[in-house]
Amino acid sequence: MISSLCWVPQGAPKVTPVVTEPPSKEEIEEIVKSGILERSGDSEDEGDEDMDVDTSKQSEEAANAMATAKALGQKKGNTSSSGFQDITDALHELDMEHYDDEGDGIELFGTGLGDAYYASNDMDPYLKNNEDDEDQDDEEVEDITIKQTDAVIVCARNEDEVGHLEVWVYEEVEDEPNMYVHHDIILPAFPLCTAWLDCNPKSGDKGNFMAVGSMEAGIEIWDLDLLDEVQPCVILGGPLRREKEKRFSSVKYKKGSHRDSVLGLAWNKEVRNVLASASADTFVKVWDVVTTQCALTLQHHSDKSSFPEILLSGSFDQSVVMADMKCRERPASKWSVSAQVESIKWDPHDEHYFVVSLEDGTVQGFDIRAASSGQDAGSSNSCFTLHAHDKAVCSVSYHPSAPNLLATGSMDKMVKLWDLSNNQPSCVTSKNPKAGAIFSISFSDDSPFSLAIGGSKGKLKVWDTLSDASIANRYSKFSRKKPTLTSSSEEQQRLQEPQRVGSQ
Repeated sequence: MISSLCWVPQGAPKVTPVVTEPPSKEEIEEIVKSGILERSGDSEDEGDEDMDVDTSKQSEEAANAMATAKALGQKKGNTSSSGFQDITDALHELDMEHYDDEGDGIELFGTGLGDAYYASNDMDPYLKNNEDDEDQDDEEVEDITIKQTDAVIVCARNEDEVGHLEVWVYEEVEDEPNMYVHHDIILPAFPLCTAWLDCNPKSGDKGNFMAVGSMEAGIEIWDLDLLDEVQPCVILGGPLRREKEKRFSSVKYKKGSHRDSVLGLAWNKEVRNVLASASADTFVKVWDVVTTQCALTLQHHSDKSSFPEILLSGSFDQSVVMADMKCRERPASKWSVSAQVESIKWDPHDEHYFVVSLEDGTVQGFDIRAASSGQDAGSSNSCFTLHAHDKAVCSVSYHPSAPNLLATGSMDKMVKLWDLSNNQPSCVTSKNPKAGAIFSISFSDDSPFSLAIGGSKGKLKVWDTLSDASIANRYSKFSRKKPTLTSSSEEQQRLQEPQRVGSQ
């Protein structure tokens, strides 16, 4: 199954990813000390016993074969005695009883006398790279190259009880899009949520990283530009080493860590070192990924939470809370909803609106201007209530360039596109992408009408929504890429606006 997915901005990945260096001696020692490689002594003893049994059995079989061949060779009046004698001689020559013994005086390598010698490595033909080797190297580099125009999708996937991140390359060509797995990363626990960020946890410089929340309490941050990586760059929170106390083991956590599964993650694009997380322990935390420290802990909910200056979070306790990080003394605003919150999204085209998808198949829209600080606004103040699906709506995604166009994905295996104009939602089109129950959907910022879909079947799907006639008729004018700000005054005004963080 695919539990979460997201697009990587074009141009963010390295053109040629770097192969991870082997672990250093200190890193190996640390792994050994952690006890990951330890095995029980009983299993080793059992293995030795099995080896001894196999060795004695082989010796016994060899002795029986020798005795049988000798007896057959000594029979009188047997016309084929000469043939048996040949077998006996051959077995004696092989000396099967001492087959596994180390031979004395056997030289595995030459003495060097008479061996070819070259004055320099340049003269040795075995050390020269021929053209075939160079062509092979060029092909290997081409295979791992990610073009600046390639779209990259990262999905968190679990198969056969093994969790991993898959980095897909999506090439849009005229005939038919080409999509393939570039590389993957094995994860130690079942992944539940992801968030892409460009902040290098070790330096603060720009890069290509993925934060992963899982069934464990720690948040792992992986470098997507490294191939064959076996450990994350950093882990935010999580347990310290387990300390065994007689028959029981106690778990000690890092300072500020969550104590249960991490259900939601959201990265602040403006304050690049800030990452928000929501957990089954009912806490919402704000992290500084460079210092790896928890900067703030909030508890507005009484059940599992799943969502800077404005932080929006939703919970299984059927509530949505908005907290102002700039003015922490101000009481948080709260809305009650009719069912458990599955996902929540800000409207990228209007900073006052957000939508919430619920476990009962409905989607509700809210205007934050109708909320009062410290009071429960209730579900009656919603802008609209839409019965979108027959089962839980696990994921929603706003179109990045077409206002009021919202995609919803549900456990009923359907993906639907809605026009939310005038707070009167209407279904524009729907599709069964054959991905099973839908757990995660996301529009691409670089190719706005490409919708990535992941579900219970574990197959990544990309739907070109513009190929649907209903979408093309209404929204084809938004197919061009979003314009970038060129005016310094406009850029300064944008940076001064309140920044919002939400999570699924």
